[in-house]
Order: sequence, then structure tokens, then C-alpha cells
Amino acid sequence: MKEKEVEYVDLRFTDPRGKLQHLTMDGKMVDEKMLNEGVFFDGSSIAGWKSIHESDMLLKPDLERTIIDPFTSHSTLVLFVDVLDAVKKDPYERDPRSIAKKAEAYLKK
Repeated sequence: MKEKEVEYVDLRFTDPRGKLQHLTMDGKMVDEKMLNEGVFFDGSSIAGWKSIHESDMLLKPDLERTIIDPFTSHSTLVLFVDVLDAVKKDPYERDPRSIAKKAEAYLKK
């Protein structure tokens, strides 16, 4: 990341309606722990996901899917993320990416 002089990191995922959601962070805040363990966020801010009293969720970057966004004025690394339950660390059942991964695994059987 330092070699590319990344200013921002944009964590991207889709909501149940297919709308792209994201969380942008200053590149200086991103470290190895965050890349491997993820970052917490409030799932109640996404329509149809969690109620406010059970809204802690985790965005875990998929380090196999990284790109530098060519359309931003500041150097921005895009990381697609898996949405996980913050307590159990299980894939969130309403995350379209998690649903697609389960469907793919089922079809491979």
C-alpha cells in the first residue's frame, strides 16, 4: 500500500437491494490487523439489515479483490469485503456476497 502512495481505502459491499455501500477510511488508519481482522461498523445504518440494539457488524476485506480506483482524484484502494456477525464472526445471512458464496459452494457439490 505504501508503494502505491494510497491516500484512502474504500471498503465496498452491497446491501440486500443490490445498492453499492461503502466505508472510506484514511489510508494511514489501515494496518495489517485491520486488513486481516476487519473493521467494525453499525449494521443498522443499512436498510433491512439489523436493529439498533444488535447492529455491530464486521467488514472483513477480501485481499484477493483489490483495485486502485481510476476515477477518484485521490489515490484510493478499493477492497471488497465480507460482512460478518461481529460476535460469532460468521458470514451475515443477508449479505448478498455471503449468499452468493453459499450458492456457489452448493452448486460445486
